[in-house]
Amino acid sequence: MSTAGATMVMTVTDYKSSAKPIWCPGCGDFGVLNGIYRAMTSLQLDPDQTVIVSGIGCSSRLPYFIKSYGFHSVHGRALPVATGVKLANPELTVVVVGGDGDGFSIGGGHIPHTAAENVDLTYIVMDNAIYGLTKGQPSPTSPLNFVTNASPYGLQKDPLNPVAMAITYGTSFVASGYSAQAKELGELILRGMKHRGFSLINVQSPCPTFNHDITYDTVGERVKPVPPEHDPTDRIAALRLAFDSQHVYTGVLYTNDRPTFEDKVRALNERASARPAPTIDAYFERYV
Repeated sequence: MSTAGATMVMTVTDYKSSAKPIWCPGCGDFGVLNGIYRAMTSLQLDPDQTVIVSGIGCSSRLPYFIKSYGFHSVHGRALPVATGVKLANPELTVVVVGGDGDGFSIGGGHIPHTAAENVDLTYIVMDNAIYGLTKGQPSPTSPLNFVTNASPYGLQKDPLNPVAMAITYGTSFVASGYSAQAKELGELILRGMKHRGFSLINVQSPCPTFNHDITYDTVGERVKPVPPEHDPTDRIAALRLAFDSQHVYTGVLYTNDRPTFEDKVRALNERASARPAPTIDAYFERYV
């Protein structure tokens, strides 16, 4: 940590915990971790006012590697846990991390509700289209006919499109990133953290150990920046980009600024507090 007069300036090193990442060499999650460090440094986040919540999986180990508060929750339940943290203390910066299996399979049912409520969370999904921690089963984003030990004749279902799903649910900030583009990913995560409301950033994060079909080479060929003329407030235009099967568009696809869940809870509390306190006699008159 460096000093400039009386002002303490946080550096990337200041956000690194003493725990060393234990992912496989070449794992895309290293790039995501680096992007989070960059975003936290840009925002000069106070580690004591920051919480990283994860579910279960390789990527869900990430809270251990950041100097902040962390909560390694149960499989698929990172969003409800993070929502509880944010409602308990709305002043905290709460970031949710996990993989495509954790987030879009057992945890998939929590996304539409978090999106509808617009809880002020940033959800970073490391999408490698496979279950890496349990040794390579197909995940919700694995491609049709994908062959693994758990699907020896090829996967017999179409992959989930998480970006299109998030846009359809009305998530108020939807973006797509690529773990090999550290600078761009850091800027994307920064924008997601600055957004007031529910941000979902789906990051292509290749698994070099168990997924030999979706690699840095195959993803790199498809990655393309969101066109500069794209209007991120146009949901239909965002869906067109999300459904383009030839490309993975990186950048912000959709934004929708609207009140957060915390804003609405605060307004309800103010309305309730403004009402005169009921008396016992008033209750008797009403119910007896």
